[in-house]
Amino acid sequence: MSTKTEDISNNNIARPSLFIALLPILFTLGLLGVQLFYFDDFTPHTPIAIGLVFTCVLAWFRGYRWQQLEHGLFHVIKVAIPVVLIIMIIGMIIGTWIASGTVPMLIYYGFDVLTPQIFLAAAMVLCSVISVSLGTSWTTAATVGLALMEVGNGFGIPMYWTAGAIVSGAFFGDKMSPLSDTTNLAPAVTGTSLFAHIKNMLPTTVPAMVIAFCVYLFVGFHLIDGQHVDLIKIHALSTTLASHFSFNPIVLSPVLIVLVLALKKMPAIPTLMLSVLVSMLIAMVVQGASFHDVMSYLQSGFSINSGQASTDALLNRGGIQSMTWILTLILITLAFGGVLEQTRCLETIILSILTKVRSIFGLQVASTCTALGTNIIAGDPYLSIALPGRMYSQAYRGMGYSTLCLSRSIEEGGTLLSPLIPWNAGGAFVIHALGLGIAAGHTENLLYIVCSISCWLSPLLGFAYAALGKFVPKATSEERKQWQDNNEIVLRAEHTRPFHQVTSN
Repeated sequence: MSTKTEDISNNNIARPSLFIALLPILFTLGLLGVQLFYFDDFTPHTPIAIGLVFTCVLAWFRGYRWQQLEHGLFHVIKVAIPVVLIIMIIGMIIGTWIASGTVPMLIYYGFDVLTPQIFLAAAMVLCSVISVSLGTSWTTAATVGLALMEVGNGFGIPMYWTAGAIVSGAFFGDKMSPLSDTTNLAPAVTGTSLFAHIKNMLPTTVPAMVIAFCVYLFVGFHLIDGQHVDLIKIHALSTTLASHFSFNPIVLSPVLIVLVLALKKMPAIPTLMLSVLVSMLIAMVVQGASFHDVMSYLQSGFSINSGQASTDALLNRGGIQSMTWILTLILITLAFGGVLEQTRCLETIILSILTKVRSIFGLQVASTCTALGTNIIAGDPYLSIALPGRMYSQAYRGMGYSTLCLSRSIEEGGTLLSPLIPWNAGGAFVIHALGLGIAAGHTENLLYIVCSISCWLSPLLGFAYAALGKFVPKATSEERKQWQDNNEIVLRAEHTRPFHQVTSN
């Protein structure tokens, strides 16, 4: 007899037609378009929530019942609970790192070390090094990225250029770090090893970063006027920071704790919480904050009235409450993606795409664009890696190619492109953490998407390699044997005509 869980998850309802599978997605995208472009209101929560309800109603008429829909809706959310906790901790980190003087000190000395000409290239390199060490682009953007945004502002550099350099560097680390959750997820769902996966990403990632570095240098020396830096503003900001905070090496210990523990491969949540606790102590002992003040910083963010409006705008942020906007968006988009997966809508779309694929180039484009499409539709970078990874691995085996090609493809369409989609969890976090103010009407800062050069260039290089037959390895005899030993599915000709059965013998 089947258990209740099996009855909920293993239903006998047929896959929907392509039109029915696309209908809830098109409906939701239409609502998003009206909200964003007609009403000029960047609050995607309600359109996606209405799309979720529409998807559930449509599924009900197809034969699904609430228990089944609830299973899909909450399953993905449960998987993402650690991410939700990390986001709340990052809110606390922002508040306490400012209160302890960590972020102000990075800003203060950043003005002394950096120049406008090299700032963008240096910001990208700094964020990439920290992100590789931490294994998380989000923490890098919310901490070091936050400090760099104000340094760039002081140099008179447009916010979107600074944000683009930060995103390019931070998400490079998220893609290449063995500590990153997405970097571990991609080889896990495609059946490859972690370090083989990282090595196979080098041909696209390294050239993309080199080209981005050169572009940022060019912009710094040719498009940014270093002679018209707002020295008065920089001096005022530096003076205000120095008068309100005590700077010494101890103040930087929260950053060092995170770096050291990350290198020792400690779990992210206890590592970040330890950094929060140390920041609290420094805020009280070094900066003179009271225990009650520090507790309020954890909840509502740091607060100061320095007499300088620009300084207050920089420092008055953080806290758990500051993350409610992105947390609610993530929960809604995860629920939407979970229902689409549970009702097999995404499965239908992917299989219909596979029927059109006839070469490794087409397969690479399809898998990367499917990861991108899942990012756009479901708003979840994890689902954009996990779902195409499960579905396309059969097709790569059927064509005789290593699934390393797939793991790189879905990392590029999932991890790297997620911050470039404003309503995606990654994009929403970047916009919020870097203070781009899109919701407040500063839509020109959406140009950070174009300025995040390495993020969109890496997938394009992947397409070029596939078209030229370069860096797309065939499956080795050991890999084929592993398919056979693990009873992996190889896509058969009757499933999609362009493919031919490839045996493991």
